[in-house]
Amino acid sequence: MCGISGIFDTRGGRRIDRNLLQRMTNVIAHRGPDEAGLWTDPGVGLGHRRLAIIDLASGQQPMATGDGQIVVTYNGEIYNYQETRALLIDCGYQFRTNCDTEVILYAWMEWGEACLQHFRGMFAFAIYDRRTETLFLARDRLGVKPLYYSVLPDGMVVFGSELKALLPYPGVSRTIDEQAVEDYFAYGYVPDPRTILRGVYKLPAGHSLTLRRGRSIPEPKPYWDISFHTTHPGTAEELGEELIARLREAVKIRLVSEVPLGAFLSGGVDSSAIVAMMAGLSNTPVNTCSIGFDAAGYDESGYAERLAQRYHTNHRSRRVSPDDFGLIERLALAYDEPFADASALPTYRVCELARETVTVALSGDGGDEILAGYRRYRFHAHEERVRSMLPLGLRCSLFGFLGRAWPKMDWAPRPLRAKTTFQSLGLSTAEAYFNSIAVVRDADRQRLFSDAFRRSLQGYRASDIYRDVMEKAPADDPLSQAQYADLKVWLPGDILTKMDRASMAVSLESREPLLDHQLMEWAAGIPTAMRIRGGQGKWLFKKALEPYVPHDLLYRPKMGFVVPIDRWFRGPLAETALSLASSATVTETGWFNPEFITQAAQDHIKGLRDNSRLLWQLLMFDLSLKHLVNQPAAAGV
Repeated sequence: MCGISGIFDTRGGRRIDRNLLQRMTNVIAHRGPDEAGLWTDPGVGLGHRRLAIIDLASGQQPMATGDGQIVVTYNGEIYNYQETRALLIDCGYQFRTNCDTEVILYAWMEWGEACLQHFRGMFAFAIYDRRTETLFLARDRLGVKPLYYSVLPDGMVVFGSELKALLPYPGVSRTIDEQAVEDYFAYGYVPDPRTILRGVYKLPAGHSLTLRRGRSIPEPKPYWDISFHTTHPGTAEELGEELIARLREAVKIRLVSEVPLGAFLSGGVDSSAIVAMMAGLSNTPVNTCSIGFDAAGYDESGYAERLAQRYHTNHRSRRVSPDDFGLIERLALAYDEPFADASALPTYRVCELARETVTVALSGDGGDEILAGYRRYRFHAHEERVRSMLPLGLRCSLFGFLGRAWPKMDWAPRPLRAKTTFQSLGLSTAEAYFNSIAVVRDADRQRLFSDAFRRSLQGYRASDIYRDVMEKAPADDPLSQAQYADLKVWLPGDILTKMDRASMAVSLESREPLLDHQLMEWAAGIPTAMRIRGGQGKWLFKKALEPYVPHDLLYRPKMGFVVPIDRWFRGPLAETALSLASSATVTETGWFNPEFITQAAQDHIKGLRDNSRLLWQLLMFDLSLKHLVNQPAAAGV
């Protein structure tokens, strides 16, 4: 795994300042502590930081072809590089190394932009072709690896693996995008392609961008999509066997490494499945690690221990205090943009633990999205059955009234907390699903923001993102629409961002077998009745895993990396919560309603409402903006 950076002059061959390129590259040194490299030519400069995984002796970057005409800087892994290399050798190419980087170079020479169709892996890379004065940027299909870029008024394009890599370049915007603020407080992150900074973008997952000197700058172009239209025939037993076979193969190709390799083991379904497959493919014990919490309601480490004992792994576990909030400032620097998924804290801790003994770790990310594991999918499917019984007009009238009239009772037993359900039943499919994932819902965002800020949005709403994606989804049912939208928005914006920054902050490579695009394309064809059945999400996957994972582990309630931020803001962070309304971010921007924030903090501390997620969002927003706007240049993590 690595970090990349670069500068490209779209208008001519202006000299590239190597010292500036070096600074851009150095601020992401944590992504590649082993080696650093720069390459410049008139009008173009490429930077690289290397975390050596494969071909340790000769995989240095930026790497050029033998004639020096094509140069690449690359972050990621092409898992099928050996097969692709063999194809290219048959085409007459001669290789000097045994690494996947050189495969990318000759794949570009042979297939051009279509080279992406030959790659199976996670990647973000930039290729410069001197023959045509072309810069080609690409990001993997699911967005495992990030790529930021900005087009400046003078025609310069700068790019990098993290937002901080762009910030040393003069002229890169530090102006906050108001629509991104709306997005952040709805989702807890800023969805692609927007970033928190106006004029700075993320290259979307499954897209490429071709820049040719002297030509206008095009929009990024998609090269991959996933369809939920096709449904596989076969019995549950047959499909389950094929699912396991495909998962085993996806794990197998991710075990290639010349450095120590292991796996995260949380005790959940997905990580347990990955470890079970690894154990069956390895002649030596698998290295596994997990984080436990000193609070029973948050701790899954016992399940991880049981799975580790079953497969005789070299298991390491570390207990973390439920008041382990000392990483807050560090995470704000690591993520650059505001990022409010509090599970980033234990994710960082488990990456930190893994890095003590391995350089590569396999994770279970992606299973919930493609195999329908989230509880919200079950609720959405159930609500859709109710919605289908009544016309929208009647639903809006009936359930809209009930949603307004029913009191909000966060403290009450679950059956009495019906307000949210009534509100959702009165909405369209897309609006209802957005409501189920929104951190701060529309009504509360209306109260959170000032009148002036709401006017600046000019009618824009964060829900537009999910509505547009769900309406265009290649899917035949509401469950598939929701899964598709999560794969396109939630997965790259939240889950993969969380893992990439946490792992790279400690120079650890994370690999995700469940995000293998061939496995995912096949899994999208699992019949909906086999994804959710009898109120059980991931039904087919769990049935198929019964020979490999203990029954009570498979069918226990999902926990995830839960962090007790509700308790923090009633205890050690109570004063922090009360001070948010008077922070410089709130008072100087004029975007927020301080009275609402103060009331939200007081209500939370008194136990009247659970406003912990809103308070966490405000805290991370404040810390991130201090870093992005007030610092003269990016600081390293």
